[in-house]
Amino acid sequence: MDLEIWKKSIELNDELYDLADILEKAKHFRMAEQLRAASLSISNNIAEGSGSFSDKDFANFLKFARRSVFEVVNITYVAFRRKFILEDELNKKLSELDQLSRKITNFRKAILK
Repeated sequence: MDLEIWKKSIELNDELYDLADILEKAKHFRMAEQLRAASLSISNNIAEGSGSFSDKDFANFLKFARRSVFEVVNITYVAFRRKFILEDELNKKLSELDQLSRKITNFRKAILK
């Protein structure tokens, strides 16, 4: 797949799986599982949507991907509050997630024109 937003979501997924591993080692299994699922959902929805037969259908999958970005933001913030990551790591992740959300939104708008 050659979509920039998909590639970026895969890169972020790798980083977020590392955080999920930390959570799992601390016996926060449910939080780790949810983080993995939400981060994987971003790239999965972009990939699945790219196989759509219409731009409207693809845009719907992009909407789901963007929602998953926000779920990841929440889990990452909770991980910070529980002291699993430092503030600089939180800020880095939030910035990357914000950029991805904006790219998904802009791509969605572009295909709906």
